[in-house]
Amino acid sequence: MFIAMNRFKIVLGQEDAFEKIWRDRDSHLDGAPGFKTFNLVRGAEHEDHILYASHSTWSSEEDFRNWTKSEAFRQAHKGSGSNKGIYLGHPIFEGFTVIL
Repeated sequence: MFIAMNRFKIVLGQEDAFEKIWRDRDSHLDGAPGFKTFNLVRGAEHEDHILYASHSTWSSEEDFRNWTKSEAFRQAHKGSGSNKGIYLGHPIFEGFTVIL
């Protein structure tokens, strides 16, 4: 199994806007080969941002990588650059292979 995470630093006061983007978007994950689950999680508040992470689980890293090359991935991420004012920097990707 493979876990794919993106960490986001969200400008204080923009939490509702960020969560609405995720709540309203069509992720195109359902039906993707190997997709298992998705969660958006909220972390600690810092001086200038709140930490969030998107967390998806996949049957394998290959399934995840194939999804990132798919039309469904492009559709899920179209327009993502239009919300620059709510982010501090780019998302940071972290991928993990499940051991236990």
